[in-house]
Amino acid sequence: MSAENADNSKPDDDVIELATKIFDLARRGDAETLAAYLDAGVPLELTNARGDGLLMLAAYHGHRDATKILLDRGADPNRANDDGQTPLAGAVFKAEPDIVRDLLAAGADPDGGSPSARDAAEMFGQTTLLKLFDARP
Repeated sequence: MSAENADNSKPDDDVIELATKIFDLARRGDAETLAAYLDAGVPLELTNARGDGLLMLAAYHGHRDATKILLDRGADPNRANDDGQTPLAGAVFKAEPDIVRDLLAAGADPDGGSPSARDAAEMFGQTTLLKLFDARP
């Protein structure tokens, strides 16, 4: 650790490099490698500078296997980024119905966030996704 990092107020370069790698795994959908890092102790709710969590990145980029791994390990399906967007709204925006179903099954709230997933579905005419919201228990 360098002298400027001695007060722990700023992560060192190795930590930043590792975090960047983890975010890229979620963004690219490398589910197996992502799972290995999570099982080795990488925080499930790790967020980047925009507040995007691993689940947001996997869901938004349409990577169902990575999304499911994160959900199975307890990722919060309602965790919004710094702009108030949730993984469900991201999956709606990208028109990913299977990921939307998985997020809803994990407890995602279609009315959470800003804009909400419901707002996004209405805005983009995603009537099939709106029906999924209304069909949930």
